[in-house]
Amino acid sequence: MTISVGDTLPSGTALILGDEGPEAVDMDAKFKGRKVVLFGLPGAYTGVCSTSHVPSFVRTKGQFDSKGVDEVICISVNDPFVMAAWSKDTEAAGVGITMLGDADGTFIKAMGMDFSAPPAGLINRSKRFALYAEDGVVKVLHVEASPGECSISGGEALLAEI
Repeated sequence: MTISVGDTLPSGTALILGDEGPEAVDMDAKFKGRKVVLFGLPGAYTGVCSTSHVPSFVRTKGQFDSKGVDEVICISVNDPFVMAAWSKDTEAAGVGITMLGDADGTFIKAMGMDFSAPPAGLINRSKRFALYAEDGVVKVLHVEASPGECSISGGEALLAEI
């Protein structure tokens, strides 16, 4: 079942590259008692993800901070090594966006946001989405009709609704 406005985000873990290697991130701890933006995308270093989606949140990160958002998180079905490198290459690291790898897609599947596009080589990936949650409850959710689009899931569109 796909997550909806009013639903509580699922429990789970993701990975981040720490100083000594991959570290587990408890997603419940990320959301509990906090205002969080979470955006998901099909894959690091892929076209629209690199040219539109992440840059839209790099541009708007300061505005989310001004609205009281505690953290902006990007999640993708990738390993934490790739997410860390991509974070530097997209300047997400420089503005403070947290880049998490959901290496086996478990968290994305629990949200009901998984999809596959075998002709493009994308198997068990994340749909393109953006959401705003308070204390783990989804308040705003934008899911693109196609993973190749980035209009309603971009930073500016989500910012306009918070």
